[in-house]
Amino acid sequence: MLTGLTRPPRAFEGPLPVQQPKPQSQPRVIPIQAFADPEAKVYPRSVKGRFTTWRWVFVWLTQAVFYGLCWIPWDGRQAILFDIDARKFYLFDLVLWPQDTIYLVALLVLCALALFVFTAVAGRLWCGYACPQTVYTEIFLAIEKWIEGDRSARIKLDAAPWSAKKALVKGAKHGAWGLFALWTGITFVGYFVPIRELVAELANFSAGHWSAFWVLFYGFATYGNAGFLREQMCRQICPYARFQFVMLDPDSLIIAYDTARGEPRGGRARAADRKAMALGDCVDCGICVQVCPTGIDIRNGLQNECIGCAACIDACDQVMGKLDYPRGLIRYSTENAVALRMGPADILRRALRPRVLAYAAIFAAILGSVAWSLATRIPLRVDVIRDRGVLAREAEDGAIENVYRLQVMNISERARSFRIEVEGLPGIHLADKAKVMAPGGAASSLTASVRATPEGGRRGSVPIVFRITAEDDPKVAVSEAAKFWLP
Repeated sequence: MLTGLTRPPRAFEGPLPVQQPKPQSQPRVIPIQAFADPEAKVYPRSVKGRFTTWRWVFVWLTQAVFYGLCWIPWDGRQAILFDIDARKFYLFDLVLWPQDTIYLVALLVLCALALFVFTAVAGRLWCGYACPQTVYTEIFLAIEKWIEGDRSARIKLDAAPWSAKKALVKGAKHGAWGLFALWTGITFVGYFVPIRELVAELANFSAGHWSAFWVLFYGFATYGNAGFLREQMCRQICPYARFQFVMLDPDSLIIAYDTARGEPRGGRARAADRKAMALGDCVDCGICVQVCPTGIDIRNGLQNECIGCAACIDACDQVMGKLDYPRGLIRYSTENAVALRMGPADILRRALRPRVLAYAAIFAAILGSVAWSLATRIPLRVDVIRDRGVLAREAEDGAIENVYRLQVMNISERARSFRIEVEGLPGIHLADKAKVMAPGGAASSLTASVRATPEGGRRGSVPIVFRITAEDDPKVAVSEAAKFWLP
C-alpha cells in the first residue's frame, strides 16, 4: 500500500518532517510510478492553505444545496421533484411534461459545451473542487481522520494486527460512513419521491420495495466510491480523465511544477546556500506526494491522474515559506506560461483564444434560445386523437359527424377553464361540450363530437383546426391540427 516515497526524504530543517513508520510495521510500499496497482492504497496527508479552504467552501456549498433543496416547500408541494410516476418534473414554478423532452436534450448539450469551455480554460478545476467524487471523498476522509487520526496513525492502524481496539475504531468509522451514505441515498431518492413521505415511510418500515431498493443502492454506491474506490475512480474508472487531454492545450490552466526553478532537487539545511550547492528550490521532501489524494508526483509533469485539487500547492507553499523561498514552485499556471515565464495578465489574455470563444458563443446561443423558449412557453398542451373505429357517421340533422378525443394538459399551477373551438369547414361546430376544466399541473380528457354539413367541402380527408383558449387569459391558447372525414 502506498505510504509515501520509496526512499526516505533527505534531511532538512523544515517544519513539516516526513514521518516514516518502522519498516517491520509498515504496509507494503510501492514505487511512486506504479499507479496501476489496484492494491495500492493512498493515505493523503492533511494540509492547510488557501486552496484547501476553497475546497471546503465548495464542499459545504454543494452539500447545502443537495441536502437542503429537496426540503423546500413550494405551492403545497416540493420545490424540486422529478415525479416519474406522474411523468412530471417540478422546478419551482416550472412544470415539465414528457412533451418537453427537448429541454432535457438542450440541458445535456449545454452541460457538454460547458465542460468543453471550462476544461479548455481552467483544466480540471471541476474535478478538484465540485465533482461529487471529490466532495464525498473529502467528507469521508474527514470522518476517517476524526476517528482514526492523521496519516501516520492510519498507516500504523492498518499495519497493526487485529485487536479489540482496532475493531472498535474501524467499526466506528464504517458505522459513521454507513449512516452518512444512507442519508445521502435517502436524499437522492427524495428528489424522485416526495422526501417527507419517503422519510416517514422508511421510519415506519412501510416504504415501497423500489424506494427502499434505490435508497440502499445509492447509499451503497456512496459508501463504496468515497470509502474504498476513492482515487481509483479518478485514476482508472472516470472517463473524463481519459479524454481531458483532447480538450486541453498549452494555454489551459493546470497545476504545474516549475522545473527550471526547482531542479536539481535535493535536501539541504535551512541556512544552506542552495546556489553554492548547485541545487534548485525543491528540497525533495516528498510532502507534495503525501498530500495528493491520487498519490501522484506532480514533479513528473502533467498526468491524467491529477484532479487539479491544489493540495500539493498548499503543501509546497508551506515548505517554501518556512525556508524563506519564494512561493509558487508548484502553482496554477499553463504550459506556455511556465515555459515562457508569463505573468497572470498574459495567462488571462491567452485564455480568450478562438476555440474558447467559439465554444462560449455556441453555449451562449443555445442558453439564450432555451431561456427565450421557457420565457415565452405557453402553459398548455393539447393532444387530439381521432376516433378510428368509425370514420364518419350521419347525425340526426343530416350533418356529418366525426368523433375526437382531446387531452388538455394544464401546465400552470392553478386550475383553469378552457374554451374549445373548431374551424376549417363552413358551418363546422361542436355538437356538445365546448368547455373543459383542468386542474393545475394536471390533464383532463373529453370526447368531442364535431359536425359539418355534407356540402361544406370536398370529399375525403379535410384539414381542420381545434383552438383551445383559457377563459381567464386569451394569451394562453393552442391550435392543434386534425383531419375531418367527409364521405
